Amino acid sequence: MESVLTLIFAGGIFRASRPLTEAQPDAGYSRSVSDTPAEDAPGRNMPRVQTARTTDGVSIAYASTGDGPPLVLMPSLPLGNFVGEWQVPVHRDAYQRIADDLRLIQYDSRGSGHSQRDVSNITPEAMLRDLDAVADAAGVERFALFGMYLASTYAISYTLAHPERVSHMVLFGGSARGWDAMGARQTQALLSLIEQDWDTFVTSAIHTWMGWSAGEAGRLETEAARDATTPLITRAMLQATSGLDFTDQLSSITVPVLVFHQRGVQQIPIETSRALAESFPNGRLCVLEGSAASLFVEDFDSVLRELHAFLGISSSVADTSGRPRHAAEWPMPRALTTRELDVLRLLAQGETNAEIARRLGISVHTVERHVANLYRKIDARGRADATAFAVRRGIA
Repeated sequence: MESVLTLIFAGGIFRASRPLTEAQPDAGYSRSVSDTPAEDAPGRNMPRVQTARTTDGVSIAYASTGDGPPLVLMPSLPLGNFVGEWQVPVHRDAYQRIADDLRLIQYDSRGSGHSQRDVSNITPEAMLRDLDAVADAAGVERFALFGMYLASTYAISYTLAHPERVSHMVLFGGSARGWDAMGARQTQALLSLIEQDWDTFVTSAIHTWMGWSAGEAGRLETEAARDATTPLITRAMLQATSGLDFTDQLSSITVPVLVFHQRGVQQIPIETSRALAESFPNGRLCVLEGSAASLFVEDFDSVLRELHAFLGISSSVADTSGRPRHAAEWPMPRALTTRELDVLRLLAQGETNAEIARRLGISVHTVERHVANLYRKIDARGRADATAFAVRRGIA
């Protein structure tokens, strides 16, 4: 029987230089599909929310849109909330266009979204049961599987466990090792905000992911993500995922694999995406022009054409050569000095004033002076604001 591990509440848990090892489910927070009505009537603008039940008795919310070959889109871990995502125009448009030619199946993982919140097991093995239950409830025996960022690792895990059910695998922004998707300095800076300020973490994560020019779409996405789960569940999911490593098993996955990469994205280096694609016997890397950390924000026509070609279906998407939109550049307020930038960068990575002083070879008093100056210049109230500022401007 799988054991439930105790979560260690240590400050700065995501500053570790290696994968984390312990996870603990949320407790004392209950919300399930049965008592969570859909916000809109089902239809073209809002699919009908249905319920699947896992072998360990957890209720999983899912929806099915379209009538073509089945494509299962795994939830955006740890902030998945597909009902909320359908309220965001850029996502709704993408999902509707996918469903024009495919049967799009979406779901929320246990502990998040409209799925059951009061769960006692959120281990990686349990998370795969969610997908099994959804596929069974939707009546699909074999399907294409699409995972982005942390969900990529779970897509790989599921395909290894159930090769007979997966016809194709599509990945974006992920890795065979969970830690690779979280190890970048910018991502680590974001993760440190979970401990400091949940609202700032969610806002920074979503806008960094969608691009800071997202405007109203970014606000709607932030609302959906803020309600998706809790800080405790988020920490536990990230801890569980950080220890996964399927690097040595990729050569045994023989299904066709398409790995998307946005050329200008900072979260995942192109070398990581290339190495991932080359590790599969039938893997292919598709590099797209763009800088947003989401496939839905910029040139979705190109994404859809590549997806259709990979799945072997005819595409009605016109092949245009229009330039993709790029996230707006945020101007720096009052100019920060080189030393202030150094301090801000280390501060955003979670280092204390004493650690920054040792790293830079200056006194703690000097660090405190630089911190006070840069707080004033960027209008930050504390470390959480400064970290969010650094993430937004690519300083972290």
